[in-house]
Amino acid sequence: MTIAAPERPRVKKQPKPTALFIPELVYFEPDALNYPKGQRIMEWVKQENIPYRMTTSHNRITGLPGETELEQYKIAKRTLVVGLRKTLTFDQSKPSADYAIPIATGCMGHCHYCYLQTTLGAKPYIRVYVNTGDVMAAAKKYIEERSPEITTFEAACTSDPLGLEHITGSLAELITFMADEPLGRLRFVTKYQHVEPLLELKHNGHTRIRFSINADYVIKNFEPATSRFEERIEAAGKVARAGYPLGFIIAPIIWHDGWEEGYAELLERLKAALPPTTGAGLTFEMIQHRFTKTAKAVIEKRYPKTKLEMDIEKRKKKWGRWGQNKYVYPDEQQTALREFITERIFEHFPEAGIDYFT
Repeated sequence: MTIAAPERPRVKKQPKPTALFIPELVYFEPDALNYPKGQRIMEWVKQENIPYRMTTSHNRITGLPGETELEQYKIAKRTLVVGLRKTLTFDQSKPSADYAIPIATGCMGHCHYCYLQTTLGAKPYIRVYVNTGDVMAAAKKYIEERSPEITTFEAACTSDPLGLEHITGSLAELITFMADEPLGRLRFVTKYQHVEPLLELKHNGHTRIRFSINADYVIKNFEPATSRFEERIEAAGKVARAGYPLGFIIAPIIWHDGWEEGYAELLERLKAALPPTTGAGLTFEMIQHRFTKTAKAVIEKRYPKTKLEMDIEKRKKKWGRWGQNKYVYPDEQQTALREFITERIFEHFPEAGIDYFT
């Protein structure tokens, strides 16, 4: 009689952690090497054996490799440009904050829906600025001008600075600077998990770290080259335990088959993964998916197989801040999304606050 050997239980293979961003090509403005940060980045580039070139301006990078426009776009997203921030007049950043504080421009992620697709136009490469001392001095002036009001600064309007922190250290500088500003507050949002350089910093509760989260359908279909949901939430727990004010942005909220189950499961998983003490002081921001005609054309060119729904006939026209019409969901769908997700938030986090739905 043959005795069958018992089947070994299948061990689910754990995915590899999302790696730190390493550019394939780096450009330096000559003046950037006159700053300690520029010198440190150059040392790191040489240590990593990354090819580098010199450029007269971080705004004029030409001759990128690639035979087609799409190939050049993909290479640009792996290209880092190190320069100086010359414009120190800060843009407004409503409703997130009073002002955008510029420490980087461009992102290594490939989120199909991202507004940077159009705002950066033909310059999708990633720029970091080494004169952060000048940027912080400008922020100090804004704080003083608005005294005795608190002034808030958003560091992630044009980039995901956490994904670049291992190269620049700029967030650590801003967090430490803002810790000593009674009337200054810093905010940034990220889709990456690499928070370790920030956990031991003195912050005095003056920096709110927010994580962009979404239903599985959205993350899997529209957010390539970003950290997985589980990684983001694990990082959020670390941030909470380090005493930082914590927040989440659910964006873009996308109407799709099964959206109610997707967003309900999202908030259930979030509640289960965070430390039990998380709640008081927690904030949520909700942004529905929107696009312009220009964005639609660019996205369809750069991501020709995207499943992103951009049917103008199914949308409501809304006048945009920069003079372009944008297309949002009709009022009935907006209301359904807002009410359903709001109810789930307060079900799991009754002490949290919702900053806005837009």
